[in-house]
Amino acid sequence: MRKSPPVLPYLLVAPTFLFVCTFTIIPLASAILGSLFRYQLNIPRFQIPQWHGLGNYIRLFSDEGFRGIIGNTVLYVLVLVPATIIAALALSLLVWGKIRGKEFFRLVFFHPSVLPMVSAATIWLFFFTPDYGILNQVLHFFGYGGPQNWTGNPNMALWTLVIVAFWKQAGFSMLFILAGLQNIDRSVLEAARLDGSTGPGFLMNIVLPLIRRQILFVNTITIIGAFQTVDHVFVLTKGGPSERSNLLLYQLWQVRFEQLDLGRAAAITVILVAVLLALTTANFMTSERHER
Repeated sequence: MRKSPPVLPYLLVAPTFLFVCTFTIIPLASAILGSLFRYQLNIPRFQIPQWHGLGNYIRLFSDEGFRGIIGNTVLYVLVLVPATIIAALALSLLVWGKIRGKEFFRLVFFHPSVLPMVSAATIWLFFFTPDYGILNQVLHFFGYGGPQNWTGNPNMALWTLVIVAFWKQAGFSMLFILAGLQNIDRSVLEAARLDGSTGPGFLMNIVLPLIRRQILFVNTITIIGAFQTVDHVFVLTKGGPSERSNLLLYQLWQVRFEQLDLGRAAAITVILVAVLLALTTANFMTSERHER
């Protein structure tokens, strides 16, 4: 008589499987299906979904404005992610060392990450305000010309978003790298120092390889967080001026809730998920290749 397969492992996996299906697989499948239809609530003849095939994707990539938004998002990610990781590594090394008051500095560096993004953006709004903003007051004190419209200047607006996200994210990322540093076996570090490893060589050849997985994790969540930027766009720039600070997720909100174009919004969702999946997979594959 054959023994029946065990049921307990399936019961243990079932809650997670149902959760993933409900909040990941089913919504993603719905977005993929919805992106193949023309469905726009503010146009009477498209209020009933009509088969459109790849039409939504063709419309998006044929639109020069949307291509500009993708360029803004790529530039935003390429600047924010490396800057955040480098700063987080520097801060974690600083508070990992034997300095006085390092607990205080840990609190100071981590504090911005506790604030909601809307609150952080509101704080920075006082820095960027053209008339009485702190940045303009500092420039005026040192005699640098007239007041700058930081969030209204097409050449500066995107950088204000980068500054706010960097200020908020660096301390949060520091926490994970610091945890990795604190888990390093001290005997390994002492042996490396006895072998004469010091300075940049000690950092590059000993410390960083030992915290590779923490850096990989920080890199992954920072990339995902950068593509999910929307809160401080609302507060600071609203995507302007002339779409120069508009990002992909904010464009998704505009298409879905302002233009009421459900089909095109679904297509943007699929594009966003595909990009995040590709970057995350590439990130892990690169890390695994280095470990071998």
